[in-house]
Amino acid sequence: MVIKPHKSLKQKISDVAHKEGLSDIGFTNPKLDPEEFKNFKDFINKGYHGQMYWLNNNIGWRENPKLMWEDVETIIVFAENYYKGGNPLADINIKHKANVSIYARGDDYHNILKKKLKAVASQIIKLVDKSEVKVFVDTAPIMEKNFAQKAGIGWQGKHTNVLSKKLGNWIFLGLIFTNIKIEIDNPEINHCGNCSRCLEVCPTNAFIAPYKLNAKKCISYLTIEHKGPVDIELRSQLGNRIFGCDDCLAVCPWNKFSKKSNELKYSNNLVDKLDLNELANLDDFQFRKLFRKSPIKRIGRNRFVRNVLYAIGNSGDLKFKNTLIKLTKDNDLTIVDAAYWAIREIKKNGKK
Repeated sequence: MVIKPHKSLKQKISDVAHKEGLSDIGFTNPKLDPEEFKNFKDFINKGYHGQMYWLNNNIGWRENPKLMWEDVETIIVFAENYYKGGNPLADINIKHKANVSIYARGDDYHNILKKKLKAVASQIIKLVDKSEVKVFVDTAPIMEKNFAQKAGIGWQGKHTNVLSKKLGNWIFLGLIFTNIKIEIDNPEINHCGNCSRCLEVCPTNAFIAPYKLNAKKCISYLTIEHKGPVDIELRSQLGNRIFGCDDCLAVCPWNKFSKKSNELKYSNNLVDKLDLNELANLDDFQFRKLFRKSPIKRIGRNRFVRNVLYAIGNSGDLKFKNTLIKLTKDNDLTIVDAAYWAIREIKKNGKK
């Protein structure tokens, strides 16, 4: 259904979004820039997506959201600030301590953000007769970063993430598709200029060029999406990063506008309370219990312990030796491989 664009409706939806605690909102149409889709296909064709095979599923939907839902007329894009304050890179040189990307230092954002979007969606249905809505938080093949730029939320920086003049780059994105035709916002322009800090700071040199990432070398990909052993030449560059990486985000100058999130569930500091030895000794039941509300739970105990063992190997600390010997007898062969690698690294670089 189509109704005449109604500015007051747009304002009412925005008011509801802000009442739910969402940081920003923008409106756009479901038309994707052909150049953006071409760049995405190039990323896939060159194999830069690694084991993220799902990115190639229903690829036509990414090019044209109307193939996914033919009645969509407007895409409403929401930004959720998750910055917890302080220096996100404060722990990367404390080798005996686990470092987790700040987005995963609290409860799973999928659940928190989706609940807020559903509350907004229910109000939209009440505001407009015969309106329909669909809510998405990383659950469909949609090029949300491109639609975020079209909706004026921010722009896709050289590190390929969305950043905002209002919020820096500590933001989650969520979308509501609706069959209502609403006045759209002006797109945001690129404000990166000549800055290349995000490219230069990457520990694994994962950026092929500005705006082009080889995910197979990205620490976030390696510690979250990659299954099996990580290439030996990359392991030492992981440092103590056991889940995700914030380096390219943290050095962005636009973070001077970042504000601490009002959502307390994004910062329960769960992992901050545990050391590498405790994390390495988790069995499957303990892992699932500890991370039941966390996005970390998605990778499972085996992949998580693999990451912890790489961090232990990079610590060079002999105090972990007994734990490593124990895990050479683990049922998971990737963990066994990681334990033996860590033992060799500690013997080579170890300190008492």
